[in-house]
Order: sequence, then C-alpha cells, then structure tokens
Amino acid sequence: MAQKYEWALLILRVVLGVTFLIHGIAKFQMGLGNVAGWFESIGVAGFLGYVVAFIELIGGMALILGLGTRMISALLACVMLGAIFTAKLSAGFLGNGQTAGYELDVTLLSVAIALCLSGSRLFALDNKFFESSKN
Repeated sequence: MAQKYEWALLILRVVLGVTFLIHGIAKFQMGLGNVAGWFESIGVAGFLGYVVAFIELIGGMALILGLGTRMISALLACVMLGAIFTAKLSAGFLGNGQTAGYELDVTLLSVAIALCLSGSRLFALDNKFFESSKN
C-alpha cells in the first residue's frame, strides 16, 4: 500500500511541476513587464508578477526533480490562494462566460497542499542530497 501511495505522490508532484513550469515559461514569454502591468491592473503590486513568474518557473522545475517538494509546494499554494482571491473569485467557480473560474486553481491548490503535507520521495533528488531525511 505504501508503494502505491508513493507512486500517487510522484504523479501529483510531476504533474503539478509541469503545470507550473509551463505557466512560468508563458509569463516569461509574454514579458515580465507585461505580467507586472497586468498584476497592477487588478490592484496587486506589480513586482509580485516577477515573484510569481520566478516561483512558477523555478518551483515547477524543482518539483519535477523532487527538490524541496514541501517548501516549493507551500509557495505554490500561496500563489494559488493569491490567484483565487485577487483574480478569479469574482468570476465564480466555473467562470462567468468571459473568464475562467477558480475550479482549476482550487485543484492546483489542493495538490500543492497535499504535497506540502506529505512530500514525495520517489525519484526525488532530495533523496540524493538528504539521504537520512524523510522529505
């Protein structure tokens, strides 16, 4: 049973990592200045656009590799809470016909919290660096 649990956590870790890596890449491709401008347009400090882009890009890579899974997942959970309460909540759970709702954000938040609580040791580089730790 424990092995199935570890495989499930691996799947969640890699999928969450890929998702945030792609979102981070997209922010860099659209230009961090544009991301900061969009943040300001919704009433959030523009510099947080840069912070979020780096957390998504580097955090996504770290999750895929299994580096700092719990800490990175906690940061990503904070990003998702910010997205829900600043950009998505007003559109409702399923959206309002003009913009997406926060259903995906809640799902990503839930996965991040699960990984923050459990970690993920299978195929994780943390095992190489911290052999005696339990992630």
